[in-house]
Amino acid sequence: MIAGTEHSEAAQTTEFKRVARRNNSLSSTGRLVAFALIFMVSIGIAAAFATFGAWLILPFAGLEMLVLFFAFRYMERHAADYELIEIDGNTMKVEWVSAGTRHSRAFNRHWARVVVEEDGSRLALRSHGRELEIGRYMTDEQRLDLARALRRRLPAAG
Repeated sequence: MIAGTEHSEAAQTTEFKRVARRNNSLSSTGRLVAFALIFMVSIGIAAAFATFGAWLILPFAGLEMLVLFFAFRYMERHAADYELIEIDGNTMKVEWVSAGTRHSRAFNRHWARVVVEEDGSRLALRSHGRELEIGRYMTDEQRLDLARALRRRLPAAG
């Protein structure tokens, strides 16, 4: 899981900006090639057994490939997911994209509180009785670093 601070011209106008993205070890093409290779090997082995009379292997191999297809499809839909945390003036904005759907929530910087577990397993922002979990694409250590950075920038940090 990759998390880093954006360094761009737009980032210079904001006081704080952090973007976290999913760690995609394979590109879209890589996922397609991996699926095709697994498909060919699995169906090839199933066809070889079917020629020797064990034809019941074919439906199970097909079912296995169907489940694998849906897993790869899920990974592809979520490959571009990210989370953006930005502080500008009195506003703290959290934006996240999941499966192509963009969500955002804004907090008043002076009322927002940082809520973090000691081990870094959970990080959230709380304000006016509402809580938003953040850092979903980060490791525990990265969440703890983010919590420290946010506490330095939020006047009412808790």
